Parts: sequence; C-alpha cells; structure tokens
Amino acid sequence: MSGTPAEQAAEGAPPRHVAIIMDGNGRWAAARGLPRLEGHRRGVEALRRAVQAAYELGVRYLTLYSFSSENWSRPAEEVSDLLNLLRLFIRRDLSELHRENVRVRVIGEREGLPQDIANLLEEAESLTRANTGLNLVVAFNYGGRQEIVRAVRRIAAEVRDGRLDPADIDVACISAHLDTANIPDPDLVIRTSGELRLSNFLLWQSAYAEFVFLPQFWPDFGRSDFEEAIASFRSRQRRYGGRAARTGA
Repeated sequence: MSGTPAEQAAEGAPPRHVAIIMDGNGRWAAARGLPRLEGHRRGVEALRRAVQAAYELGVRYLTLYSFSSENWSRPAEEVSDLLNLLRLFIRRDLSELHRENVRVRVIGEREGLPQDIANLLEEAESLTRANTGLNLVVAFNYGGRQEIVRAVRRIAAEVRDGRLDPADIDVACISAHLDTANIPDPDLVIRTSGELRLSNFLLWQSAYAEFVFLPQFWPDFGRSDFEEAIASFRSRQRRYGGRAARTGA
C-alpha cells in the first residue's frame, strides 16, 4: 500500500493494521445461562469470522489479543479450557490458514509455556513464514508492560556488551526490540463488550491508533461490526500530533 498513513486515510483506504481485544466471552455465556467454556468456543467462531472479514476488507495485519499474561490467574479449569481451545484451533485451522496464504506470527512471552503449546506456536509460524497474504498476529501470553520490560532488558544487555551506544536509543531503537519488531503499529484498535480500556494491550504501539469500542460481546462479533469499525476509522482525521489540514478559503 503506497502513501503515508494520513494519505491512505484521506483516500478512504482500510486501516493497514487492525488490533482487536476480544472481550466478553464469559459474560456472553452467563447472559444465556451457559458455561463459560461455551462462550470461549463461540469466541473461536467469532475469531474465524474476523480473520475472514479482515482478508476480504483489505486489512494487511490483524492482531488478536487471545491470551494475556494475566489470564493465568483465572481458575485452573478455565485456563485449561482456553489452552485446549488454542490447541484445537491450531490443529484444525492452521492448514486452512496456510492454504489462504495467511502468515501467522505470535507475540508474547514463550518461556515457561507448556511444551506442546510452544511447539504448536512454532509450527504455526514456521509453516506460514513464506506466505504473503494477511498477517495474523496472535498475542498469546502477552502483556504490553511485560513486552516493554523485555525490550529494555535486551537494550540494556547490548549497552553492557558495548554493542549499542546509549545515545542511539530512540523511538525506532525501542520499537525494534519489541515483540512487534517489523510489524507496523496498529491504525485501529477495536474492543468488544463495552469496556473502555486497553488492558495492557499494545501500549507502546497504540500511541496514535484510533479506537472503536463496541457494546456487543465478542461471540456476537461479525463482519458487519468489522465494517462499522472501519467506517468509523475512515471518518476520522488522523493528525499524529500535528494540526488538521485547512480547507476552504
């Protein structure tokens, strides 16, 4: 896609990178008298719809907040259910994503993960590495603050070893040491369920993102909701800290 982000927005182009906080599975289930696991299962169906919609709507990068570093504090049974759904999704959907030329990338802390989960994440990345279609970025065992800490540690180690001059540490340097290195910052962040916060998601990267908060729970998210969010994005003027362009006399 050519042109600056501001030019793309002015032309009505879709956001290059959309990030989604998939929130509300448990409340969706509770409202229907169903177990939380059913809400998570329906959430996986919504995830599939979101990937398909992103591809059809011309989005190049789609980042999904699938499992936060704080989610480990949930009841053990629910954590086990979530991990089993991840296992099922990768085993069942990975080949189809590969056929559709989707590249899967995973951000988040890998150390300490169950070995089979770590192996599945590596398999998803390795199999799809050469694909050139939609970039599906899965934030798993991810936290924005923790990511920044890891980046600072990497930078500190390079300074200690004499490989980096402290005077060269700038915004680009820090970005290059994050989990999202070589991934453009999100243009649009969507959160479902009516909550109005980032919840430790892409804190550095979302500095100039546009936000859309939708009232529906994640299992109800569909293509029309994606289109609504993109329409809202297109209606906004992104100034990146500058002044709006003057129109008229």
